[in-house]
Amino acid sequence: MIANNLLSQTIVPLRTSDTGEDALSVMSDFYVKHLPIVNNTELLGLISEDDILDHDVEEAVGSYKLSINRPYVKSSDHLYEVLRLVSDYQLTTIPVVNNEKEYLGLISQEDLLRFFASVGSFKEPGSIIVLEMSKRDYSLAQLARIVEDENSVILSTFITSSVDSALIDVTLKINRPEIQRIIASFERFDLHVKASFQEAAYFDSLRDRYDSLMSYLNV
Repeated sequence: MIANNLLSQTIVPLRTSDTGEDALSVMSDFYVKHLPIVNNTELLGLISEDDILDHDVEEAVGSYKLSINRPYVKSSDHLYEVLRLVSDYQLTTIPVVNNEKEYLGLISQEDLLRFFASVGSFKEPGSIIVLEMSKRDYSLAQLARIVEDENSVILSTFITSSVDSALIDVTLKINRPEIQRIIASFERFDLHVKASFQEAAYFDSLRDRYDSLMSYLNV
């Protein structure tokens, strides 16, 4: 999946002649705190809510000094790159340009959330196991073999780590609601099972939180 596939069809960019008050109104309507400023097809920058509040809201945004460098992604960039920049700059929207750096549209946090919730393993039935191990001991092939030996499949995995620690947490989504035998197999291989979450209670809780968030975003 690339950036071009998630372009928003509803949020329009600001023009240099739009006022800070205009920008705040659009931000309020779409629950975002960042909007691109565009002159024809040229991306001039990304304005934040804080930028507007630091200036006279009746002035045109084209006269504002922007606090954020001009972050953007290319239409051919993978969504992981989109996520990285959104996280690095703590953005609620990010502009998308073509190879000639012409503005094509934007991607919002809501767009990203909806995409990963709909196409990821979130909706697949199963359970979660969290393993704690050293970075040097991590082998996805080994973990997959252990799970597959129990007639199960790893649906997804991700790693969380800290720069000041040699340990990592490996979170596995397994396609089975009953995982006691898999946990026992991990323990036989001296792998530390830090936590486990079986489908019924855990995923009902996650779905409730997701539905609440989507209801809030649609307000």
